Amino acid sequence: MSDRLTILVAARDEEERIAATIEALRGRFPDAAVVVADDGSHDRTATVAAAAGARVIRLGRRGKGQALTLAERHLDPGPLLLCDADLVGDVSALATTEADLAIAVFRTREGGGFGLAKRAARLLIAARSGFTPREPLSGQRFLSERARDVVFPVAMGFGVETRMTIDAVQARLVIEEVELELEHRATGRTVRGFAHRGRQLVELVLACGPQAVNHRGLRLPLVGSLVGVAVPSVLPVAAIGLADDLWSGPERGFRAHLGAGATTGTLKLVGIPLFALVRTRSVSGALLVGLAANTLNQLDTRPGRALKAFAVGSLLIGGVPKRAAFVAVLLAPYDLREMAMLGDAGSNALGAVLGFSSVEKLTGWRRWSAIGALALLTIVGERRSLGATIESAPVLRDLDRLART
Repeated sequence: MSDRLTILVAARDEEERIAATIEALRGRFPDAAVVVADDGSHDRTATVAAAAGARVIRLGRRGKGQALTLAERHLDPGPLLLCDADLVGDVSALATTEADLAIAVFRTREGGGFGLAKRAARLLIAARSGFTPREPLSGQRFLSERARDVVFPVAMGFGVETRMTIDAVQARLVIEEVELELEHRATGRTVRGFAHRGRQLVELVLACGPQAVNHRGLRLPLVGSLVGVAVPSVLPVAAIGLADDLWSGPERGFRAHLGAGATTGTLKLVGIPLFALVRTRSVSGALLVGLAANTLNQLDTRPGRALKAFAVGSLLIGGVPKRAAFVAVLLAPYDLREMAMLGDAGSNALGAVLGFSSVEKLTGWRRWSAIGALALLTIVGERRSLGATIESAPVLRDLDRLART
């Protein structure tokens, strides 16, 4: 345990402002460690920050929330002060409160748009937690060590502050908003400014929905339910997968789920084939759909892997419904860049799309051959994960890593 304060600044392309921000923070907090999470800057932000006396953690371009999460794990334990890279003003009052989470409220509002993102964030926080903040989007925040343990890893992108407040309220932490005389660069009413606020609005909405932590420890929104919305014929499969996303235990694989008794994994093992049996009125159809859904679910352990398998499967069977293809293409950039996750809802639903399409196109020995191939993959996945198999084969490994950031 440590009482030493660490100041964490997420920055991207801020070489003109970062030095002044760091110097001001070091002057007001002489005993604190100042760390800059450089979110893939294309300019000299990292160099300028280091010259100004900050420790710099260089990261790929992933977004504010991901940058904070990846940098925070490299910091010493203790309280944390989060600041924006273009901050002007004194935030020292935040660190003197008794609150677990102290949030700066700008005394004077500067520029900006029409306040839609801020109002949306305020309403979402109130709906999820019952707390209505004055300043839902302020990036100037003090976190006690307890608050830091609760909110990290934080939500992705510009949804970080909105979800952080929700998590703090739900954990019954003490929250205080402190009005301060601060300034920062406001995005104006330009095309670029409205594009920024549009992205901000999308990301804060995603931050308030279902979340999961991926293999790298990043907390991402689960968006796979969109497959069920776009393709209503597999909506029950997406719903069963979402239940597993939200309430699953540590069990993995058929044997583990069956041994654990009544779990959401067992629900998938029974519910998806049963739904397929009702739809196809065929035992072979139920087997094909259930195995296809399970196979894509087993593959969804790295960004883009399940979607690539869906694309290959679509080519092998001669195409899938246009809506399914459209939503897969729509989600691919977010999945590959670790901005969102399919989760069980998305991977099971896409697998079911392949299964139902295969049932329509494959008969006789061709259908049973497909069932045999998928059963073999399932057995391999039970004995040794499909991911490990892919990593051990150079060609498959290269294809798997293609287009990832």
